[in-house]
Amino acid sequence: MNPLLPAMEGKRLGLLREVIPKGALLAVLLNPASQDNFNRQLNDVQETAREVGQQLLVLHARTDEEIEAAFATAAERLAGGVLVAADPFMLSRRERLVALASRYAVPAIYEAREYATAGGLMSYGISLANAYRQAGVYVGQILKGVKPSDLPVLQPTKFDFVINLKTAKALELTIPDKLLAIADEVIE
Repeated sequence: MNPLLPAMEGKRLGLLREVIPKGALLAVLLNPASQDNFNRQLNDVQETAREVGQQLLVLHARTDEEIEAAFATAAERLAGGVLVAADPFMLSRRERLVALASRYAVPAIYEAREYATAGGLMSYGISLANAYRQAGVYVGQILKGVKPSDLPVLQPTKFDFVINLKTAKALELTIPDKLLAIADEVIE
């Protein structure tokens, strides 16, 4: 697993804090079945929350039923927003996660642009298009005879920040101009 991925949860937390009311409880949804990923993500988001004085509600989900229960708990506890941690299981349930955030009228941020295009409020994560492009370059080099072991291991350098203004309007949220200015894509 890329060690950069869990560290991005703190960045997502900061972006979500820009749109929720000051002092609001923020929920973070993690998958405990992904133990190594879970621990790193939890540590990162808790450290970031401590640094900025953000109160956190940690929620776990490894099944569809637990996802439903997590959003119900977030709504019951009046969470001002939900950070859905990066996880393959969560990504495979993106339509459900976005629908639950809408149903419970809670702002949420996710790891991949696919969430925002599916109706999620915001996403911030590694640019998959850029990563696939780099993979294609490496395949081309390997086909030309370069040994894979001679190619350097690259870290992602391009990240996508996507804001869905239709969702913001439905949630009656105003997205700060400073976020709109740094967004790679704004869905209207």
